[in-house]
Amino acid sequence: MIKACVTILAVASTAAAFAPTRISPRSFVGKLAAAEVEAVVAEAPAEVEAPVEEVVKKVLGFCNGYVGGEGPEPMPGTPTGTSVNFDPAGFAERSPEWLPWYREAELKHGRAAMLATLGFVAPEFIRVPGEQFSFESIPNVIDAHDACPEQMIQIMGWISIIEACTFAALANMNNFDREPGDFSFDPLGLFPKDPEKQKEYRLAELKNGRLAMIAIGGMVTGAAISGRGFPYF
Repeated sequence: MIKACVTILAVASTAAAFAPTRISPRSFVGKLAAAEVEAVVAEAPAEVEAPVEEVVKKVLGFCNGYVGGEGPEPMPGTPTGTSVNFDPAGFAERSPEWLPWYREAELKHGRAAMLATLGFVAPEFIRVPGEQFSFESIPNVIDAHDACPEQMIQIMGWISIIEACTFAALANMNNFDREPGDFSFDPLGLFPKDPEKQKEYRLAELKNGRLAMIAIGGMVTGAAISGRGFPYF
């Protein structure tokens, strides 16, 4: 089975080597945005072969038009002095074809960090039943990692299974109209229908996720250094 997969991948990669060098706009954005890009490309003179990433930037703006670059929080030391279109490493310019993957990764890490932040604080006040989870057995939450190895293995196992379920959607991100991070999981129906409200929700999730990534890093570091529980200093 493995040999067959390797053979198929080898044949596919060989065929791709003889494919046209012009990259489809769908390699950079989903179907909905790609329709706009393709319209601009179609209107351009036949002799003009502008790089697709330039066309995408012209139509959609910075970072494929994703939320998060609006700012305008003050940020000394940046060219504009604000957080507008903040990209000091130039990822959006150097690898535009990876932008959907970057946003997907950022959202996933942000969501995991938000859950981690809550999960790190909650056990300081309430514990699940079981002597091995009691305050006497594990005074500090950070010590649970070494004190409960079997439970940690179970947690990592379930996380791995859930992550594996997203492989198909991630691999086909550029071929469908799926926004990065959108897995159509909204059991409570909280996501609004209005496009402007959708932008607000996306921006709120992104900013809270970014804050949570910084927060969980600080919380774990503080707990490890001080050896104390909440507020970890």
